Amino acid sequence: MKTTATRSSPTAKRTAPARQRAKASAGTASTTYTAGKQDIRISSCPLLAAGDQGMPSHSSLVPMTKKTVSANYHFSDQIGHLLRRAYQRHAAIFQQHIPDSQLTAAQFVTLCAIRDLETCSLSDIVKVTAIDQATIRGIVERLKARGLIELSHDEADRRKVLVSLSKSAATLVADTVPFAAQISEATYGNLNPAERVALVFLLRKMIEE
Repeated sequence: MKTTATRSSPTAKRTAPARQRAKASAGTASTTYTAGKQDIRISSCPLLAAGDQGMPSHSSLVPMTKKTVSANYHFSDQIGHLLRRAYQRHAAIFQQHIPDSQLTAAQFVTLCAIRDLETCSLSDIVKVTAIDQATIRGIVERLKARGLIELSHDEADRRKVLVSLSKSAATLVADTVPFAAQISEATYGNLNPAERVALVFLLRKMIEE
């Protein structure tokens, strides 16, 4: 009687670890968002969940030799480079479509922040816009030169400068907001509703403190 040897399929070998990984991640927390008629479930990544700040813990990082890092590192694949390219694209779209050609994206964000905060200090603007103090000072000076903001001093502390919108600035912001919404839409490009939700979710997760 002839006996035929049976060889295990390479696919089966690869499937087992995959099942183990799926089983191991069964307890991973996930969040479901609805975009139109489409639901998207985003599971928390173990590396992102480690540590108090959503940063990977040192114990979870695998040491790499300088040779390995050098061989695998391509600047065009790095997150910082991709984020910079994405922002450059957004800034270009902003300047092409905004009605006021003299208004930059940073200046518009600053005006929106002042509108929301009403009368506020430079430090308040820095906190909500994440623009550094030196840059904000330059933006405020240029907006003041255009008559878009008004400066005053805090009655309790004369050294403290307060910023508020002028009437022309309030009108400018109101007229510009619809265009800004269209610019955001254009920045998303061909991303579908689910991809847009995922992108915003992940970006917010990255910047959480």
